[in-house]
Amino acid sequence: MVEIKAEKEISSEELSRLVVKGMQEKKALDIVVMDLRGVKNAFTDFFVVCSGTSDTQIDAIADSVDKEIWEASRLNPSSVEGKSNREWILLDYYDVVVHIFKKDRRSFYKLEELWGDATFSYFDEDTV
Repeated sequence: MVEIKAEKEISSEELSRLVVKGMQEKKALDIVVMDLRGVKNAFTDFFVVCSGTSDTQIDAIADSVDKEIWEASRLNPSSVEGKSNREWILLDYYDVVVHIFKKDRRSFYKLEELWGDATFSYFDEDTV
């Protein structure tokens, strides 16, 4: 397996901010950054979660997040899941895992409840 190196090293905090910025560019709803660094056995530093109202919007949000991160660091996700069904798209950047849900899928999976020990930060389309 080939390890993907960023052209410019960025912290997981900065990476999570870039994710939020990409989400806001496409009017994502209910953006939540879950800081998992203090959670025992967490496999990543941050989960960033948002919702979209349509499959087209969540696809656009995923593309926007990918573009923001690429332009800042030349980093590609190690894994992308869900692009074909566009109900829950996951972008894995190792230290930051991005979850982009269609609104009804997010309420079904209740991801935030599974990681209740995390520190939560909430963003709307204007908050930076």
